[in-house]
Amino acid sequence: MSFYISLSGLKAAQSDLSTISNNVANVNSTAFKKSQAVFGDIFASAPMQTTTQVSGQGVRVQGVNQQFTQGTIETTDKTLDLAITGEGFFTVKRTADDQVSYTRNGAFSVDENRYVVDTTGARLQVIPLDPTTGASTAAAPLTTASLTDLQVPTNWPAGATGNQLSSVGVSEEGKITGVYADGTTVYLGATAMAAFNSQEGLRQQGDAHWTSTNASGAPMLGMGNSGLYGSVRSGALERSNVDITEELVALISAQRNFQANSKAIEAANTLSTTIVNMRT
Repeated sequence: MSFYISLSGLKAAQSDLSTISNNVANVNSTAFKKSQAVFGDIFASAPMQTTTQVSGQGVRVQGVNQQFTQGTIETTDKTLDLAITGEGFFTVKRTADDQVSYTRNGAFSVDENRYVVDTTGARLQVIPLDPTTGASTAAAPLTTASLTDLQVPTNWPAGATGNQLSSVGVSEEGKITGVYADGTTVYLGATAMAAFNSQEGLRQQGDAHWTSTNASGAPMLGMGNSGLYGSVRSGALERSNVDITEELVALISAQRNFQANSKAIEAANTLSTTIVNMRT
């Protein structure tokens, strides 16, 4: 039995090492959220058995939980680099299959069709606004179907010539405005911020993207700098929330745990060999 108990310990230590290694590998990934392996003991006994005379049967991995703590905000001075201070996610949609996902990686840029896209090519989703007043024109309650792709026209009105774009601005609420050559300021949309009842229930998709599940609950959409939603900072990006010093200490601990379980297997093997080689 000791072989299998120590084997479960080896597997648990290996899972811990893999989780820590993934955290360390992504220390420079934009908006990466670190994970932590959670373990639980295995215990079983017969109904008529005295539990004080039964030892445990090993350890198991209960899950690998994501840690959605705030990462460091790094200034970039690029207008379409957006960071969230507080809770919430940006909403993006892939054009290939219309899949909606959520991210805190705000490294946005403009593609050849003037759509604002993230590093994976998914388009930033915005709440439609009145171009003049900036008031929302979407019906309540907000759903992903109410959102539109953000497009920054080179000229205003869109398709016209002469009145070219001068600059783009983003407020703390996430309202995107375009200023044109004649001084006209146009509201292009407001970044659709998403919040969830259980962030830990989100399904990872890679590239700092997540999709909603039954465990996370349906997304609650709104504008930034209000309620559950953090404020939007233009010209900045959120770095990984991995503390490299903390991870290296955890790595040493996991390595020692692995070595201890290896020694336990070695001791059990020595004991078994001694018993087998005993002569009467």
